[in-house]
Amino acid sequence: MIRLYNTKTRRKEEFEPLDPDNVRMYVCGPTVYDRAHLGNARPAIVFDVLFRLLRHVYGPDHVTYVRNFTDVDDKINARAAETGRPIGEITAETTGWYLDDMAAIGVMEPTHMPRATAWIGPMVAMIEDLIAKGHAYEAEGHVLFRVRSYSDYGALSGRSVDDMRAGARVEVAPYKEDPMDFVLWKPSTPDLPGWESPWGRGRPGWHIECSAMAYELLGESFDIHGGGNDLQFPHHENEIAQSKCAHPEGDFARVWMHNEMLQVEGKKMSKSLGNFFTVRDLLDQGVPGEVIRFVMLSTHYRKPMDWTEKKAEEAQELLHNWRLLTEFAEPSQPSSKVIAALADDLNTWEAIEELKKLADRKEAGALKASGNLLGLLYDQLGEWSWKERSVSDLMEVPEWHPASRWLSESLGLVVQKLSQINAPLFELSKQAVKQIEVGRAVEGKIRIFAQQYSNIGKQAAKAILSSSEPPIDAARSLASFYGRLKRDYAAEIDMVEGTIPISKLTIENMNAIRAANIVDKIEKRAAAKKAKQFQEADQIRSNLEDLGIILHDTPDGTKWTLSEAFDPSKLEDLSDE
Repeated sequence: MIRLYNTKTRRKEEFEPLDPDNVRMYVCGPTVYDRAHLGNARPAIVFDVLFRLLRHVYGPDHVTYVRNFTDVDDKINARAAETGRPIGEITAETTGWYLDDMAAIGVMEPTHMPRATAWIGPMVAMIEDLIAKGHAYEAEGHVLFRVRSYSDYGALSGRSVDDMRAGARVEVAPYKEDPMDFVLWKPSTPDLPGWESPWGRGRPGWHIECSAMAYELLGESFDIHGGGNDLQFPHHENEIAQSKCAHPEGDFARVWMHNEMLQVEGKKMSKSLGNFFTVRDLLDQGVPGEVIRFVMLSTHYRKPMDWTEKKAEEAQELLHNWRLLTEFAEPSQPSSKVIAALADDLNTWEAIEELKKLADRKEAGALKASGNLLGLLYDQLGEWSWKERSVSDLMEVPEWHPASRWLSESLGLVVQKLSQINAPLFELSKQAVKQIEVGRAVEGKIRIFAQQYSNIGKQAAKAILSSSEPPIDAARSLASFYGRLKRDYAAEIDMVEGTIPISKLTIENMNAIRAANIVDKIEKRAAAKKAKQFQEADQIRSNLEDLGIILHDTPDGTKWTLSEAFDPSKLEDLSDE
């Protein structure tokens, strides 16, 4: 049973979806004109955890999550005027930034991510309907919502219209019937974005966007609406008013959830205080995305969250230890206590305390599965942990750790395979292995960290095959993160996977393959396909095939092999491209 705090009723309630086969949630997304700041990350993470919990309880195919992009807004217009750049270029760039930054902190992409500019038609239709029903009116090219036509206005935020009017300090536009009326449509000058409408060329107000998109994608009634606490009034209040008046037969959102705001070192985040950070700022400073996520989750979403360097450092150390424990573990089942904590109004603090207990008991499979439910301990978030490891990590692993067996087996296979190539490499491999074993007191007590068996072999192969390195440096390379060297040693990696014939493996061929930057060509082809430049993508494939390099598109990405026609001398032209 899931219980959630409903802002509308101001109490924690048992969550009962309208349709368990189609649980629906809408969360207000960003206005895309700049980088996402640290505060923007909090709702993204909070509702990502809720999305994961709902998927766990009701099934991945039975949850629909919508988070919008506001790509028409006066802030965007101002940024375009300031920079001289086209609005579409700014919104496309910043949308990409947002998605990249959210992925870096482990946020899954929602089911739908509608852009406001793609839904202008439904917005105009809803405004026309509100006018016809007497809830809106046109005045001087604007269309405004008649707030007093909706008797429950203010119920979500606990305010009365009269109190709000008395406290208003802004200048009231002369065309408003009431100071509290808000804009649904506004006119656009020729230099601003605009669309034709019954009221002339113009653009939508902010509030109508979410109402129209939520209706089109989720219906007149859906389960959960979320966002930051700062959106309660006026945005969410206005959403309710216009949606309930347009579709009085529906409930709009049944449960309203709001996360509290964020502070930095005990103070409100502000550029004037010098404590304003974007997510990208922290990532570029070397703070891992997984650490950012952990710190956010360490405070309950309905309490103010204080970001501090100390919390980040403690989180990084804790996560590093958890990753050492779960390195070779397959996720089992999430702990029932972790699920119960999350089901209790997303009590992520309590869930993390349960994760600590799992780690203390060395229940690696349950720890990994439970961490995954919070968006933690996924392999794709773990690169930062690898980069911290050193040669000292190779020594004195506890008896229970399976790493010793993995290392022994993987090095044995690599040495055996290299012995088939040529004697000099075989001798180098033996020297490298000998150096690795220096200081090892007990057979099998070496710590090597890899995501799986093949990765250990890949690291060993890369280090050993790099003939320009002294053996001791090759040994140190075994402790390096596999992904960091992936591009430079693609050929050796594919050798271990068996995609390059043994007969083609020589030092000369390896050097030629590295110099040709085949991985660059594969990435260029992927970018061309993504941009729907299929002719360019096909040409890249054809050029590689002419050289004896065969591409294979798989669910895990593009792989490549060498045909018997491969001739390294032909790669010179490719390396010059």
